[in-house]
Amino acid sequence: MKQGSIIGNIAKDLGLEAGRLSVRKARVETEGNDRRYCDINLRSGELTVAERMDREELCGEKPSCVLKLELLLEAPLELHRISLQIQDINDNPPTFPKDKIKLEIRESADKGARYRVNAAHDADIGQNAVQSYTLQRNSNFVLNMQTTSAGIKYSELVLDKELDREEQQEMQLLLTALDGGSPQRSGTVLIHVVVLDANDNAPVFSQAVYEASLPENSLLKSPVITVHASDADEGVNGEVTYEFSKMSDKSRKLFSLDQKTGEITVIGDIDFEEGSKYEMYVEAKDGYGLSSDAKVVIIISDVNDNAPVVLLKSLTNPVPENVSPGTEVGIINVQDRDSEKNRQVRCFIQQNVPFKLIPSIKNYYSLVTTDKLDRELVSDYNITITATDEGSPPLSSLKTVHLSVADVNDNPPVFEEQSYSAYVTENNKPGHTLCSVTAVDRDWRQNGTVIYSLIPGEVNGAPVSSYISVHGDTGAIQSVRSFDYEQFRSFTVMIMARDNGSPPLSSNVTVSVFITDVNDNSPQILYPAPEGNSFMTELVPKAAQGGSLVSKVIAVDSDSGQNAWLSYHIIKSTDPGLFTIGLHSGEIRTQRDISESDNMKQNLIVAVKDNGQPSLSATCALFLLISDNLAEVPELKDMAYEDNSSKLTSYLIIALVSVSTFFLTFIIIILGLRFCRRRKPRLFFDGAVALPSSYLPPNYADVDGTGTLRSTYNYDAYLTTGSRTSDFKFVTSYNDNTLPADQTLRKTTTDFEEAFGDLDVSPEVCAL
Repeated sequence: MKQGSIIGNIAKDLGLEAGRLSVRKARVETEGNDRRYCDINLRSGELTVAERMDREELCGEKPSCVLKLELLLEAPLELHRISLQIQDINDNPPTFPKDKIKLEIRESADKGARYRVNAAHDADIGQNAVQSYTLQRNSNFVLNMQTTSAGIKYSELVLDKELDREEQQEMQLLLTALDGGSPQRSGTVLIHVVVLDANDNAPVFSQAVYEASLPENSLLKSPVITVHASDADEGVNGEVTYEFSKMSDKSRKLFSLDQKTGEITVIGDIDFEEGSKYEMYVEAKDGYGLSSDAKVVIIISDVNDNAPVVLLKSLTNPVPENVSPGTEVGIINVQDRDSEKNRQVRCFIQQNVPFKLIPSIKNYYSLVTTDKLDRELVSDYNITITATDEGSPPLSSLKTVHLSVADVNDNPPVFEEQSYSAYVTENNKPGHTLCSVTAVDRDWRQNGTVIYSLIPGEVNGAPVSSYISVHGDTGAIQSVRSFDYEQFRSFTVMIMARDNGSPPLSSNVTVSVFITDVNDNSPQILYPAPEGNSFMTELVPKAAQGGSLVSKVIAVDSDSGQNAWLSYHIIKSTDPGLFTIGLHSGEIRTQRDISESDNMKQNLIVAVKDNGQPSLSATCALFLLISDNLAEVPELKDMAYEDNSSKLTSYLIIALVSVSTFFLTFIIIILGLRFCRRRKPRLFFDGAVALPSSYLPPNYADVDGTGTLRSTYNYDAYLTTGSRTSDFKFVTSYNDNTLPADQTLRKTTTDFEEAFGDLDVSPEVCAL
């Protein structure tokens, strides 16, 4: 049959759905043969011819030729055996062993004498084999056809008319062998008859059938068996020679026969797998043409000369790393061309890998997983499969199967640190890189690609995205705006790292941003108030001794740390040797006792500097009057700035208009102070410092402990020429080293009334 011819429909015969054949990877294998004679149409289920099949090549002279096939299905593994009987067609003509046969017949031969002619060989069987012979018409011989016990048909020449050597010494006869096929085929041989004197004894073999056993892989020229025939005649009539009368072409390539001795030897490579039994006929002929034949049977014994062959029939590659243990990932087929015990094969895996072989149908094994796979630990496996037969000595073969593990998104991104800290100086430029976060994902390709994003949140009531941004690919965190240390000093954001898997996995990390201070704020003087057109005046008793507290300059700085460490310096004074100021406290004290010769009006210019780099400063003016009585104070116009004469007129008018009011107020205050003095002794002197509330920022508290408001002093309150009625307040005394935040100078008199009660009833101490 031609290639592609349809033999039958396997799917229909087995009750299988044709549409499932492709899904289950159906295929046809030839048992014990690497050649692919048949194939299956996966769409229709039809069994077709893949390669032309020669019955004579496959089965030789066997009367029945059956080709064993296997139908293999996967998922699950299923095996069906198919027996394909190959029918013989008449594609081989009969052939004679030789093109010419020589018969030497004595002229004394009687009528009816028979002379056997070697049978013609036809590779076909049954009706297609040799069925009859025909002889060319002649006057001396007729043809008689005979059949041996083995069913082989041969012809005999029967002498129908006596020979006369003197009349005809030799003749040529054409013998034709015909088979029974359609169309009929034939083969011819030329019989050369030589008329001789009488030879009445033919050679006789010692055995009708000779049998020999020969191991495969026998060396060339190895002896197999020796046939022997004897002839009762003498001389030339008794000399016997041997030749093959009938044998296959394959046998003719493997064995040779010594014409004189009858010894059969090996001339080709003997392979049990190619043929286990050979049959042939040997003819013994005497010197004048009388002959007889004997059958020779040579049995080939198997030798373990074929190592097992491991064939990978199916493989799932790559294997997802999340497959469960026991999952089938491949199908292995093991074949050994030897027979019996030499064909028994054991298959195993010696490596320490999470796979094993499970015997399945016949010589098939399933390759299954034994443990969970992790691509991040091992991404590829080279599985070496060893197959060993049971021969002696045993033969083995190896098959290496390369198996890759496919990635599954089972690992979330992991940050290199549990948390990150970033430090940035205030007044930074937008776009400044604060730090970078890095997350590593152990997965592969898109499952391991990390994208960074900012988790929404708020900082000081504003979206976190208005403060910082994160680069999606690099994880670099940049500022969006300029930061001000005085507004806030730190904040925390959450960064998410997400991979590109499906579904995606993510992890978060905390990033703390710390803003460091820059000396960008000058000191702020709270007292005395640095107002351009106003001045503050303090009374200093004439009896003040050296080291007496006169006043205090109070300043704060919005910066922190050393940028807020303040120092106080007198940069200009009326009498440089009379007053000194505390370097860090701002307290103004007398350096010596006040004398009568000292100028009553003392002007001080005080500078307050911070410790930043570069240092920032602020200045204020302070006016001191050395007097025990306000009545001794000269006109206020003399206390104005000497270099500002253009404003004297305005100050004089104000002083004259309000002198009455000041006088009355002064009298009331003196009476109140005397009343207070009787209840509690004065600590220092009558000069007092009043700190107006307008000089303090709302709710100001020195919470950092920077040293700007550390000292604690008590003052008696007096009305001074630089005080304003609206600025005068009473505050409670305190004895702690540091002012608590909730007990600092208050904004309104109502707060003080809640702390003291009725101020008019029993005011105790007026504290600054």
